[in-house]
Amino acid sequence: MKRNSLTIAVGAVLVLVFTMLLFVFQVRKSYVAVVTTFGKPVREITEPGLYFKLPWPIQSVHKLDQRIQNWESKLEQSLTADNFSLLVSVYAGWKISQPSVFFPKFNEGSVVEAEKVLDGLIRSAKNEVLGLHPFKHFISANEKELQFTEIELEMLKKVQEQLKTKNYGIEVTFLGIQRLGLPESVTKKVFERMTAERELLATKINSEGEEQARKIRDDAFTQSAKLLAEADAQAVTIRGEGEAAAARSFSVFKQNPELANLLFKLAALEMTLKEKTTLILDQSTPPLDLLNVNAATKK
Repeated sequence: MKRNSLTIAVGAVLVLVFTMLLFVFQVRKSYVAVVTTFGKPVREITEPGLYFKLPWPIQSVHKLDQRIQNWESKLEQSLTADNFSLLVSVYAGWKISQPSVFFPKFNEGSVVEAEKVLDGLIRSAKNEVLGLHPFKHFISANEKELQFTEIELEMLKKVQEQLKTKNYGIEVTFLGIQRLGLPESVTKKVFERMTAERELLATKINSEGEEQARKIRDDAFTQSAKLLAEADAQAVTIRGEGEAAAARSFSVFKQNPELANLLFKLAALEMTLKEKTTLILDQSTPPLDLLNVNAATKK
């Protein structure tokens, strides 16, 4: 009896589980689900949790990954506005923005089919934008001429506009240039052009340097001339003051010639004996005659 009860209980649990599998389904985080009735989308579920449905074949549940998908293009040739060939590959990140629209558009939500369509849209936008920009916006010796960011934003905007117009239920969140190359046929021309640009830039820098050097030399000459003029003016002033002082001293010496003679001799003696000096001279030789006490006394 106990064994029969256990069998019945196990059977009931299995029936319950099987019933739940038929009528209940789970949507995990980062996934969305599209519920179809006889193959036609009738409900879109974007929040994680448990949900009810009618059993197959009445209703089916198709789960789609809503995380950002990475996509990369091949390295393909494109023409710039000035007819230079470039090899360009781009990358993009896209996700499903409207599951109920995306599901019927791409063979029951096929990511492979969606990326085929996306490849065509991005290739078209890339060629159109590259055809609007000259070669120097991609490769140049002058960093100020490069416009990678602007070009990437233009391509992204065009792709987003096309997706919005055609309503694929897809959103491209970012797009950029992954690789940039040159065909062998234009490599030589590019190097010659870059060399010419470098030479022009070097010539410009040298010219600016010479102009600055000339200005510095002119300023230095002006300053030196100004300083010399000021020094000459001060010298004239000092000479004038010295001549005036000399004139005053001369008038004093003129009144007392003996005092003037004595002062001149003392000054000469001071200059002669300024350092340790040994002289053998006649005592009567001026200004050494001052050292002769007797001679000085007689005078």
